[in-house]
Amino acid sequence: MIILHILFFLLFIYLAAYTVYFFFVAIAGKLYRPKVYTPNAAKKRIAVLIPSYKEDHIIINTARKAATHDYPTDKFTVYIAADRLQPETVAELRTIPNVEVLEVKFEIGSKARSLNKLFNWIPEGKYDVAIILDADNIMMPGCLEKVNDAFQKGFRAVQSHRIAKNLNTPVAVLDAISEETNNHLFRRGQRALGFSSTTIGSGMAFLFYKIKEIYDREDILGNPACDRVVDFEIMKADMCIEFIEDAYVLDEKVGNKNVFENQRTRWLESQIIHLRLFFDKKRGHIPKTKDYWNKLFCNIAAPRIIFLISYFLVFSIMVLEYFTGFSILAPAYIWWLGLMGLYVLTFVIAIPGNFYSMQTVKAIAHIPLLVLSIIRALFKMNVDRKEFVHTPKAFTQDN
Repeated sequence: MIILHILFFLLFIYLAAYTVYFFFVAIAGKLYRPKVYTPNAAKKRIAVLIPSYKEDHIIINTARKAATHDYPTDKFTVYIAADRLQPETVAELRTIPNVEVLEVKFEIGSKARSLNKLFNWIPEGKYDVAIILDADNIMMPGCLEKVNDAFQKGFRAVQSHRIAKNLNTPVAVLDAISEETNNHLFRRGQRALGFSSTTIGSGMAFLFYKIKEIYDREDILGNPACDRVVDFEIMKADMCIEFIEDAYVLDEKVGNKNVFENQRTRWLESQIIHLRLFFDKKRGHIPKTKDYWNKLFCNIAAPRIIFLISYFLVFSIMVLEYFTGFSILAPAYIWWLGLMGLYVLTFVIAIPGNFYSMQTVKAIAHIPLLVLSIIRALFKMNVDRKEFVHTPKAFTQDN
């Protein structure tokens, strides 16, 4: 009995540390007034890089939208790595003005290898900045102007604000809520506290030479968590990643639970791979900056599903104890209930007000199925995986 008391007390301390931390991050993000970025007379030369793997049905729409973005056409070019696209798709892409296409083919689909090929295909010194998009991403008007202004003001790494392109299914709604929650806690809230934003994997921009240097690393090429390696290497270089609140990039949200499960499998694997980097002696000296300690702390946090399962387990034990008279929980119920309330309040604060709607209420009914999907994803993880787990995309703004 004493051992169980100690174990539950330790669990309480662990959950409390992260619940309190994210509560204060959520508050900071709510009070934060982000920097305003506007068109700047000076223009950086920007390369827009889009790796595409078997995405014939969507890449042409993406390329057309990117090529006609409202940034001076002589200051940016769209580059597409066409991995296993159909010949007719490649031919049509090559007819789009301001779009360059490099055909690549790998035995295993790899976002990192595609980007590496693009970086080494583009003439050295031609661009100042590289922004990476997924094949489904659409930059909203003014996005590159704001990215340019941030770089003109001294930032060397930027994460744009990725928002949902589609809310056409309950799963897509819940996925969109999850992303906006992450935007609040890991980007807006982090910047409010003076820390670096985290990257998402697309809509992120860097000094061209630096991101090329990262994608030239041998250890990133076969790494399915290449985005996490980028985040780590930028931290290691002591570059602060700015989050531009109103530089919007539309991103397709997964529409069904099977794709959701595959996506979460990749994300869970990525978190473990990212955490390993902090303890990998082969990576050389890592400056122990405030961002180092903050990112390490955040990466040790268990996935939200573990928090939810833990709180549900504790609440169930409370009910069981009430009816049986047994006592194995520690500390007292009031502490646990207060912590649960704080955890719920954190997400009430972090979720944007526009999601408090009947559409969300209907989507909530699908949460139990998605929880099961995430649990299955935990058992499907393979941190030694070499291929990039692609998430099929099919939605365009014209759908």
